[in-house]
Order: sequence, then structure tokens, then C-alpha cells
Amino acid sequence: MGTAVNLWPLIGVAVIIVGFVLRFNPMLIVAAAAIVTGFAAHFPVDRILAAIGSGFMKTRNIPLIILLPLAVIGLLERHGLRERAQIWISGIKAATAGRLLIVYLLIRELTAAVGLTGLGGHPQMVRPLLAPMAEGATEARYGKFSDKIRFKLRAYSAATDNVGLFFGEDIFVAFGAIVLMVTFLKEAGIVVEPLHVAFWGIPTAICAFIVHGFRLWLLDRQLAKELGALTKNVAGEKA
Repeated sequence: MGTAVNLWPLIGVAVIIVGFVLRFNPMLIVAAAAIVTGFAAHFPVDRILAAIGSGFMKTRNIPLIILLPLAVIGLLERHGLRERAQIWISGIKAATAGRLLIVYLLIRELTAAVGLTGLGGHPQMVRPLLAPMAEGATEARYGKFSDKIRFKLRAYSAATDNVGLFFGEDIFVAFGAIVLMVTFLKEAGIVVEPLHVAFWGIPTAICAFIVHGFRLWLLDRQLAKELGALTKNVAGEKA
């Protein structure tokens, strides 16, 4: 006879889902889910508190690692980092939002492929530098534009960073997903080398670069069609 499995501890997953749907504080959600899961698994109170305390001690340095770069970026933004990035890119006549993002996509994939995943990211690169530069290049070419276009440029900037990181890090031999796949296959009786798995991430990264690069090329075409026509109309009205 099989042993009955207690599925009640899975109620902690429901607590997390409900908490995020209701937009409660993430720290409170995780703590509540841990406590509910512990009680559902019939853990004593001291064991639950010990597990929470142990987890806190192991990760207590993570908030410092995250908050310090954010503080530096915030200070730089306050002193005009975004404005300087826009001014600099607007001085390059050949620059467009699509071309800029294609170059960044290539750099992001190459650096992630060698394990330098921390060189980019939304807080430290996209928000203070990449998105303002895409906006500055577009404004220098077509003049002022609507918030709809501005948010579109920001979305493409964030997507470019995501694509470059996601497919670039798959080539890095020490990437966690590669280690997980190698371990899983080994347990199933299939022995593969991590380097071999990473090698086969290269075609996928190239395809991702081509596909997203084509989307960025289309972005330039769309901006030229929308903003170019608008610029001609404004010039005609002034004349």
C-alpha cells in the first residue's frame, strides 16, 4: 500500500498567489506563506521560526547588494544622468532607436555569454541610460513625440535587455540552468558535458538576435512612418 501524501502544505502557494493578486507587501506575503506551510505540515512553532531565521541569516546581505547600486544610480539620475545620455546620443546623426537597441542587444548577448550578466539590467542600465538614449535619438530625428511613442520606446528597451540576457546567458557554461539540465540528464542515465550543452545554445542566441533585431528594424520603419508624417504636417502648417 502506498503512503498517503499530505498536500496541505501546498496551501502556501495559494497564499502567495492571493497575496500578489491583492498587491500586499511581498515580505509579508512570503512570511505568511512560510508560516501557513509550516502549520499545514504540522511543524512546531519553534521549528517554523528557526527555519525563517535561518533563511534570513543566509540572505541578509542580498538587500545590501541590491540597494547599493540602486542608490548610486538614483544619485546619478538626480544629477542629470538621463539628460546627459539624451544629449550625447542626439549628437550622433546616424543614431536611431532601432540601431541603438540592436547594438545594445549584441553587447548584452556577448557579455552574458561570458558570465557578465550584471553589466546590464532594468534598474542600472535600461531606465537611466538605454531608454533615455532611445528617446533622445528619436527626438533628435523627428522632434517632440507623444507619450504613447515614449512608452513604446521604453518597452522595446526593456525587451531588448531581456532578450539579450535570456539567450546570451544560455551560452555560459556555468549558468545555473545548464548545470540543472546536466544534473537532470545524468540522473536519467544520460551523460552530457556542460560545455556541449552550452555550445548548442549558440544557434538559439543567433536566432534570437536575428528575430529581435528584425523587430527593432521594423521599429525604425514604424517610427519613420508615424513621426515622419507628423513632422511633415507640422512643417506644412508652419509654412
